[in-house]
Amino acid sequence: MIQHIAFIMDGNRRWAKKQGLQAFLGHKKGAEVLENVIDFCLKSKILYVSLYTFSLENFNRSTAEVRYLFDLLVNEASKKLDLFLNHGVRVRFVGDRTLFPASVIATVTMLEEKTASCTSLNLNFLFCYGARQEIIGGIKKFYEDIKVGAVLLEDLNDESFKHYLWTGDMPEPELIIRTSGIKRLSNFLLYQAAYSEFYFLDCLWPEITQDHMHEAVQSYFETKRNFGQ
Repeated sequence: MIQHIAFIMDGNRRWAKKQGLQAFLGHKKGAEVLENVIDFCLKSKILYVSLYTFSLENFNRSTAEVRYLFDLLVNEASKKLDLFLNHGVRVRFVGDRTLFPASVIATVTMLEEKTASCTSLNLNFLFCYGARQEIIGGIKKFYEDIKVGAVLLEDLNDESFKHYLWTGDMPEPELIIRTSGIKRLSNFLLYQAAYSEFYFLDCLWPEITQDHMHEAVQSYFETKRNFGQ
């Protein structure tokens, strides 16, 4: 059984260009896929889904596009609150909260608080997220605990370090799916992906269907996982 599935949602801008639309509009179309993802996870009894929503590298895009992405997040997430509550979906934003723009803080807080008791699905938006930065942040937090005597250096191991990461209370993803034909992680869940299976789709993110998701899950179950044995 898969507990945690993760998506690198790539190809929104390329989809828009294929349609002859302004590149920004691809993000709006990509946001519409969310309901499909939620429905698939609920039907498949998957408890955690993580979506690479906004990376730290995305701050390098134009100011206009970044502002559009933040506005889109606020508007689309707010409109889906009833969907989340009706289906028992707990919403969490995972990333460097010191970088969350002021324009989204109220919405992020509202969604997390109102869905906190939901238990059917944990929906993680990886937002202002970077895996290298997450690991460095975890090291710093562990060092701070050493300085105040809360832990000893000898306490550090693979299992204990996980709890210093932004995803510390979640299972690691068994399956990571990336759309658009690109085959790399792009600073996504580097520590957590040590034993994940990867599935790369040629379709662009707005084109992904539940059939694609089912195909990826079936591939996971057909893969022999030895874990070094």
